[in-house]
Order: sequence, then C-alpha cells, then structure tokens
Amino acid sequence: MSRNLAPIVKWGTDKKYKKVEDFLLRPSVEENAMKAAASILADVASRGDKAVVECAKRYDGSSITLSSMQVTPEEIVEANAQVDNDFKKAAKEAHKRITAFSKNGLRDDWKMETPKGGMLGEKFVPFDRVGAYIPGGAAPLASTALMTLTLAKVAGVRELVACSPAGKDGKLNPYIIYALKLAGATEIYKVGGVHAIGAMAYGTKTIGKVRKIVGPGGPYVTAAKRQVYGDVALDMVAGPSEIAVLCDTSAKSAHVAADLLSQAEHGTGSEKSLLVTTSQKQAEAIRAEVLKQAKELSRTEPVLKVLEKGMLLVVVKGLSDGMKLCNLFAPEHMELIVKNAEKWADKVINAGALFIGEWTPESVGDFAAGPSHVLPTGGTAAYFSGLTVEDFRRRVSLIQFTKEDLEDTLPVVEAFGRVETLDGHARSATIRFDK
Repeated sequence: MSRNLAPIVKWGTDKKYKKVEDFLLRPSVEENAMKAAASILADVASRGDKAVVECAKRYDGSSITLSSMQVTPEEIVEANAQVDNDFKKAAKEAHKRITAFSKNGLRDDWKMETPKGGMLGEKFVPFDRVGAYIPGGAAPLASTALMTLTLAKVAGVRELVACSPAGKDGKLNPYIIYALKLAGATEIYKVGGVHAIGAMAYGTKTIGKVRKIVGPGGPYVTAAKRQVYGDVALDMVAGPSEIAVLCDTSAKSAHVAADLLSQAEHGTGSEKSLLVTTSQKQAEAIRAEVLKQAKELSRTEPVLKVLEKGMLLVVVKGLSDGMKLCNLFAPEHMELIVKNAEKWADKVINAGALFIGEWTPESVGDFAAGPSHVLPTGGTAAYFSGLTVEDFRRRVSLIQFTKEDLEDTLPVVEAFGRVETLDGHARSATIRFDK
C-alpha cells in the first residue's frame, strides 16, 4: 500500500494547519451531484412511471418493468424462505431494541390552563404516509429498514413506503425485504437512486406521493433529497458515512483502527474517517493497524479510496484541543475512547451520535443499540439531529380562550396590530366586544 494512505499530521489552535482545514471543509452536498439530480428529478416529475423504469435500468442496472416495480406478496414469502434463521433472530432482537427506544422517545400530548380559565397545549399527530429510502446498491443496508420504518410504525404512521434498488435480475435483496416487513412496511418498490426520491416526492401512478422522505444515501440521493424539500418534508442531510475517534493512550490501537475502517467500506468513496490522538506514537501504531486490517477486509477497493483521500490521523497537544477539533468536524459518528470518558462526553457539542468508552464501537449504533443510525453528515451535525420517532409526527398547537382570556390579551393584540399596520388582525379580536 502507498505511504500516502491515512496520513498523520499535527494540529493546534495556535495557527492554521492546511491539511486539517481542507479535511474539515467537505461539502454537505456535492455540486456535480446536484446538477445530475436536478435533471433526473425533472424527468420523473414530467414522465412519471416511464422515467422511473428507464432510470432504474440506466442507473440501477436492473430489469424491472412497470408491472414488476412493486414487491408482491409472493416475493415477500420467497424472501422469507431465503433469509437464514440467524439473521431473523438478530433482526428481531434489533427491532425489539429500536422499538423500545422509540417508545421512550414519544412525547405526550399536554395542556395547561390560561390565566382566565382557557387552555393551551400541544398534540402530536403522525404523518399518514411516509417514504423511506433504503440503500441497496454498493451495500444492501437491511439495518436501515429497521432504523427508519420501525420508528414510523411506533409513531403511528399508517402507510409506510420503502424504495430500494433492485439487482440486475430485477429482484430486491431478500434480507432487505425481510427487514422492511418486520419494520412494518406496507408498500415496497424496487427502485433506487434519484428516481426513487423523485417518485416518492412527486408521486406517479404506481408510487403514491408521500408526506416525508427519510433515510440515508450516496451523494446523488442526498442531492435529490435536498432539491425536493418543500414538495415533501425531509429528515436531514444524510449522505456518505463519517466517523471521528478521539482517544488517549488508554485506547487499544487495533480497536481504534477497526472503528476507523468501519465507515470506510460503504462504497461511495466520499466517506470520512478522522482520528484525533494525544500521542504521535499511538497515531503511528493506529496507522499501521489500519493498513494491516484494510488488507483483510472484503471490500478492499472502496476502503482504499477512503484511505487515500478520506482518512486523516491528527496528533494534538491535549484532549482539550482534540475536543475542539472534533467539534469543528461535527461528525456523523463520534467515538470517545479516553480515561474518564463520561466526563469528556459533556464537552461534545457537535455530533450526530456519541459512542462513549472502549466497549461502544460505532457498529452497535448501526445495528443493535436502539437509536436510529440515520444521522446528519457533511458537518451538518452542527445544526441537524439524527432521526427520531418524533420526526414521524407533526406538532399541533392548541389554543382555547375564554371571553375573559381574550379581554385580558386585547391590549396586546391591539398594540401589535397598530405597530405592524395590521388593523384587520386587531379588529378580529376587538369586534367581539363591540356593543
């Protein structure tokens, strides 16, 4: 392997370090992907199902037709027979944990009294129809089926739509089908990429329009989601995976290396892995482990792409500087493998998900722990949060005034109506007291 892979650099707050600055400045959405996505979305909006089928053949390489676009009950039975029992057991356990976490995350409707006997409050209403994008090209992410639609089911959504790309044989991965049914999917379509986002956002004769689209994807799916915002609601920018690990010398080099590589194998080539350590010697040991373990992984080619341009090992003077750097990076996943990790956890401000301590590798978040693995990427963890059960419900404010409440607030309404030159607003309140 080239000596340029996974470079080691120093960083501090005393000056600018170009290598690190360049690494931090990654776009949340790639410009070339935006242009390509715009063209495909326009085609789907214009020609509907015909465009979807053509795009599936061109970009997914699948042989689906209009009549075979939706997964049939027979295909669901067939998929169930193909999935091994060990996976079924694992999927059910993951589903149980995700369900439990989601139920705990549900907010209750609430009410409070107004000063004059009225009522204020909030109620939470589930969307009637949502769509989940499940990556299935470079890697069939069956776990994403559970990490999206399980939450929607718990939230009370009735129509749960899923899109995932079919293979060249026109079939959907049986493990994805099994996971989707376990999660509660009511409709499953063998469509991926930008055209799937367009179909769910605009609606076609076959795929009905949804209210909200959730789920991660590569650069083109991410670009498409960004462009359909407003036609539908979205979860967040959830693009190519990324991880940051902040560690001190208490961390085992082999473990850290494995964690850094865990996000490098997804296959888009745009993944990011950042190590921040207080020891040059440890950085060198971790780099050696990274290069060694990379050779042993089955997805060697995509991993090498990330090692070449998406992995950086940074040495800092102390953990305080390291924490500043990680917060600047605002990673999708952040691991904290240091002594007294719980104390340092309070200082993490910008991260999609935080993994605390040596026994919490990022992979448990991807597959088993309970919180959704659909998380903000590209630095957007500084202002977006990961997917939760509440993302599948709308909040409705409740206001019920008595005559006395309205009379009590009348001066406030009149004052704002006067200042904002909206006398009609004020009149709608004052007219109720005209004699």
